[in-house]
Amino acid sequence: MRRSEVPGRELTGQRQSTAGRERLPAGGLEFFALLARRLLRRPRRGDRRLPLLWLVRSDTADLMVPLRRFLGQGPRRRVPHAVLDADAPPGAGDVPALLRELHRQLSLEAFGAARLRFRHYPLADWLMQQSLSPGIDADDSRAALVRRLRDRKGPRTPEALPSGGDAVSIVSQVLLWLVRRAVPGVVFRAAVSGRVPVLGRHYNWFMRQQYLAPRQSVTFLGFAERLTAGWRDGEQPDQVNKLLLHAFLEDLRQAYRRRPWRPSDWRRTAYPALLIDNVAPGNVGGELVRLIGDVRTETGRNDPLLIVASGGQPPPDLPEPHPLTEADEAYDEWAGALPEMRRLRRPATWLVALRPDETDTGPPSRGGLRPFSAPDPPWWSRRFLPTALCLVLVAALGLWVTSRWGPGCHPSLTGQVSVEVVGSGECVGYSDSAAQVFNNDPGQDRLRTVQERIFAQNRAAEEVWQRSDRRRPFLTLVYLGTLTGNRTRADEESYVSEREELEGMATAQYALLKESAGADGAALLRIVVANGGRQMIYADRAVAMLAELARDDPTVLGVVGLVESRTSTARALRELNQVGLPVLAPTLSADKMDANSRLYLQISAPNKDQVKLVDAYAKQVLKVNEAHVFYTTLEGSSLTEDLYVGTLVDGLRQQFGPRITRLDEWRTGQRLTDECGYPGLLFYAGRWSEFDGFLRALRECGGNPPRHLVADDSANRYMANPGLRAAAPGNLPVTYVSKASLATCAALRAAQDRRDDDARASFLSWIQADDLLDPPRCRPGSEEQVGERVSLAYDASMMLVRAVESLAARLHHADPRQRWEPDSVNPVGVHAEVLRQNAGQGYPGVAGLIRFTPDSGEPVDKRLALMRVEQVPDVARAPVEVFRCGAADASAPATCGPA
Repeated sequence: MRRSEVPGRELTGQRQSTAGRERLPAGGLEFFALLARRLLRRPRRGDRRLPLLWLVRSDTADLMVPLRRFLGQGPRRRVPHAVLDADAPPGAGDVPALLRELHRQLSLEAFGAARLRFRHYPLADWLMQQSLSPGIDADDSRAALVRRLRDRKGPRTPEALPSGGDAVSIVSQVLLWLVRRAVPGVVFRAAVSGRVPVLGRHYNWFMRQQYLAPRQSVTFLGFAERLTAGWRDGEQPDQVNKLLLHAFLEDLRQAYRRRPWRPSDWRRTAYPALLIDNVAPGNVGGELVRLIGDVRTETGRNDPLLIVASGGQPPPDLPEPHPLTEADEAYDEWAGALPEMRRLRRPATWLVALRPDETDTGPPSRGGLRPFSAPDPPWWSRRFLPTALCLVLVAALGLWVTSRWGPGCHPSLTGQVSVEVVGSGECVGYSDSAAQVFNNDPGQDRLRTVQERIFAQNRAAEEVWQRSDRRRPFLTLVYLGTLTGNRTRADEESYVSEREELEGMATAQYALLKESAGADGAALLRIVVANGGRQMIYADRAVAMLAELARDDPTVLGVVGLVESRTSTARALRELNQVGLPVLAPTLSADKMDANSRLYLQISAPNKDQVKLVDAYAKQVLKVNEAHVFYTTLEGSSLTEDLYVGTLVDGLRQQFGPRITRLDEWRTGQRLTDECGYPGLLFYAGRWSEFDGFLRALRECGGNPPRHLVADDSANRYMANPGLRAAAPGNLPVTYVSKASLATCAALRAAQDRRDDDARASFLSWIQADDLLDPPRCRPGSEEQVGERVSLAYDASMMLVRAVESLAARLHHADPRQRWEPDSVNPVGVHAEVLRQNAGQGYPGVAGLIRFTPDSGEPVDKRLALMRVEQVPDVARAPVEVFRCGAADASAPATCGPA
């Protein structure tokens, strides 16, 4: 079977009407099979060299009519093609006129695909149609050509100078007018100069091609002048025509480039074709065929144009034409000999002549010829694919964004913000600006308000630092806490501890802003708020973000907060230790938390001191020997995970020993009727979140409540929530541990009246200010108490600030007016300075004296107290201190006793 037989079947229809069939000469089907299978169909990879097919017309056979139908009546994607008649050429009947008509036909969007776009040929043809008066000055001639080139795609619309309006409006309009007038000219000059690589590539092409010796003109504008009417009279017409044809073929080459990043390039699956009828060696059609062969040979470049010429006689320099029935063999023979013929530059290198087989004695081939359609493009280059891919990418990006960020949790271009949404839907990360405020839950307005206050003071601190010419020490502290994840009612404040700690840091920041503008040694504080998620579960992610912040920002010198003693908190401490950031924990009290970080400092007394306080109270005041202990852990937690409750229960076991006659875990819904009237110590050693349910369970005791109910310091968070306290039994007094009894309103007022305690008096004035806390605290006639953790976080922040100020004073001893360089101190050095300052008398904190031993981050003899509330629902009455342990200041002994 010959190779053309299978394609021949594809080209013929089985059930076509007689009128729809074409009568083909002998070998016609083989010829059309060659076109369909090898010459028109573009390979998936690479490109093939295309010959110039010369069909020798006989008196009985003319293939041009069926060939036009073959190319022009495809059902879907037709082959881009043009038809020219050399006996009736368009226009002037010369080669430029033929190329103009060829360009017009191929530029039509009529082939079921994107139209072919031309850049080089239209410019060359346009230049040849321009006429410059030879009598005018050369500079004027060049200027006229520049104007025409610039306006070639449409003349500029004249614009009048703006007038009217105010001065600012007139100036802006004039500037805009100048830009509109000047910028296009500058861009055009840069494009035609050839000095800017990106601009004017089609202008540069003319200077790189080989026809008409473009380098003699130095610039494109000089070369363009030589192409205009009159000026090109001195050029060889053959070279001018070759330039036009080369520009035309270059446009086709660029249109048929396949670039991986442009799928649309791969949609051109069929080569364009040029059909020229009535060609003879001496007419314009023969001239065009000759020029195409010469340009291909001289430039050494292939092009995607398939030319089929039909004429009575082939050029005389061609060998004997091949019969149509041997079209495949003729093409293969030509393709094999092409490299050698190109090297030798034979005159008819690109020509393949075919003639009808006159020796065929049988009837001519007869069948229904199916029009050829361009093959379908690869699936990945289809038009729908970019849109589909964009939709998929947008959807994937949307899923990724929604999984990482949310409506109230997203990065910002203003300020330092790094956040992400974790699996539970919480927003974890850090922020130093109002662009990201943590927690949008109902009822948490005060938490959001204090964050906004801090962020506003951040801006103020930055402005003051800039106004001081950066002389004042400037440091950043990170607050890391649990700011999301709690289940809460719309009228319930569920983040009292976190809010109070932020208020304490905001107070320290406020106090520093109130320092004199001329106090170059007084530090300024910026606060970054970070969220580690519910129970600090996602603290590791927050710490990873803070590590990047610390690497990028040398002003970051420490972390304050951490709120709860849990294994996740301990893990965060270890990670922060690896980062090299000191941690000052205002309220953490689980024993041996300092074992997780050599840079850890604890402001509150450890649980072992709390246990001793409760034991001393039971012996000295209550005079009881027995104790019942109930502990709780949050849902999903345990004594192993909850280090606060775990170490507290262990300490109670060791301190009380057999005096504990009942030690149970209490769970929500468990009845406590066995405790009604109990005369011994009933100690609650659990988390504040279950204390409300614990008190509700004791309501069943009615008029016979337990005699001595004492709670750990976690109950402070419950006592700070008026909404929860309203449901407690009114006949059940509660005594609870306080870590900041020296910073209650009564204690602060007493210190102010004594006039011998500047630290507490200043703290009182700050928290009473109108422009800091909302609402202000401890004002006369006000029921708003300070809050257990405000003073503790204030002390933690001010300890670090004073250490930085001390280091700055030593660094700037020689020149106090020297600018502050954040790199001059580091977090580890600041931690060492804190310990050095505490090595003597200790730090006089608002909540009590803070002293550390050299080998521990736990404070020594830190003040603890027991506060008593006679009626829990009565939020108007302040708690009363009934017992205390530890030192208030350096001069006081660290003893335990009634208040």
